[in-house]
Amino acid sequence: MNHNTSRRLVLQGLVASAIAIGFDVSNSSWVTSASATSIFERLPVLDGVVYTDNTTLAAAGVDFGNIVHRQPIAVLKPGSTNDIVQIIQFARRHQIKVAARGQGHSTYGQSQVEAGIVIDMSTLNKIHFVGTDRAVVDAGVVWSQLLQQTLQQGLTPPVLTDYIELSIGGTLSVGGIGGATHRYGVQVDNVLEIQVVTGIGQIETCSQWQNRHLFTAVLAGLGQCGIIVKATIKLIPAATNTRVFQLYYDDLATFTRDQRLLIDDERFDYVEGQLIARDAGGWRYLLEAASFYSPPNIPNNNLLLSDLNYTRRTEQIEDKTYFDFLNRLAPTVAFLKSIGVWSFPHPWLNLFVPNSAVETLVGEVAASLTVADTGQGPILLYPVKTKHFQLPLFRVPKGKIVFLFAILRTAVPPDNSLVAKMLDDNRKLFEQNRDLGGYQYPVSAIPLLRDDWRQHFRPFWRYLVNAKRYYDPDNLLTPGQRIF
Repeated sequence: MNHNTSRRLVLQGLVASAIAIGFDVSNSSWVTSASATSIFERLPVLDGVVYTDNTTLAAAGVDFGNIVHRQPIAVLKPGSTNDIVQIIQFARRHQIKVAARGQGHSTYGQSQVEAGIVIDMSTLNKIHFVGTDRAVVDAGVVWSQLLQQTLQQGLTPPVLTDYIELSIGGTLSVGGIGGATHRYGVQVDNVLEIQVVTGIGQIETCSQWQNRHLFTAVLAGLGQCGIIVKATIKLIPAATNTRVFQLYYDDLATFTRDQRLLIDDERFDYVEGQLIARDAGGWRYLLEAASFYSPPNIPNNNLLLSDLNYTRRTEQIEDKTYFDFLNRLAPTVAFLKSIGVWSFPHPWLNLFVPNSAVETLVGEVAASLTVADTGQGPILLYPVKTKHFQLPLFRVPKGKIVFLFAILRTAVPPDNSLVAKMLDDNRKLFEQNRDLGGYQYPVSAIPLLRDDWRQHFRPFWRYLVNAKRYYDPDNLLTPGQRIF
């Protein structure tokens, strides 16, 4: 039975083995999977569907990372925000953990919950309003869906991630970084208001001016204090076209020097960069920059490229539509899916490296890193300005500029020993960067301890702890992050 066949609660085949999943407060007894059917029958009528069939549960126990597999006992596909309120209140009574799942693009089980309830947010996917400077959307809307609608009115979100098939609620839970971050901050810095269901099953509306404590605890809060169900996103005027520049460098220091120059004077709308493997071994450096424009106004290439020290006669310049540029990964993703690689394990590593340490750290890594170490996954390196970062739980190193250094590994072949080695390498680089004053961007596959999380959120650790106790006192939400 699928979601469209019914607008009522549907239960399908709980697993038979008697595994303890929670404590039934009303009956003062532990709940096992064998007794869960009768417990779920106590739910009130919902607008959506609760699934307990093996196929749906198994799918919710796998994410894009395909490394951690934690199978829930139920998956809610909500038909309304009230469904989420009801399921959290139900879970609280029975002390069952809950996790929200957008597009399942997490890499290390962050959106999974062992023997708990997964809320599949993809069914809450309505765009409620698009105005001259904002859009109101459900958390399950993906960014490409919003972008296609706002462009009809000549508008765009200020910051988009490189892959735009991610849910709005998902990226707002972690931060949301992209090539325009040097101008506008991360996606959470461009949110005007959110509606949240807390861990006690209450709907709250919050912003910088209303219920600000919850607002700052949820945005980039890794799902610890509430589930975002609706967001009001800032919009700005959109260009129709993009001129894309790809500039190649043989020297890391020259490459990062030019990147810093470009984000300082903001001559480009978009600035990123990559390490590109040489055929003979080693790495070159690719500076990716883009200028957004609408004819008859045309970018001046000479002005845009002045003072840059890239390797001459290697530049590639191309014009695309604004949407095609932002959706540029779609053909690559389609190809990876067609050959099966998209489902391979992805032990991704994302680090924020201090400006003063980036050449040393990246230089040391590049000296020994091979294509086999990444599974031919891309390696990103680009700077952003920290002055635009407004949310306390989005953690980056001190300084006016920090660099995102991301090794987006794919385990090829997808065997456990290779995955274990990649995870071990991630942990070592995480520690090396941490000792330099750096942070992880928490979308990574890194084995972390609770002390690591205390370090990560310091000096706001106590702030998060207090918010967790207030908004999720039973510690139900998002256990896959392993923070509490």
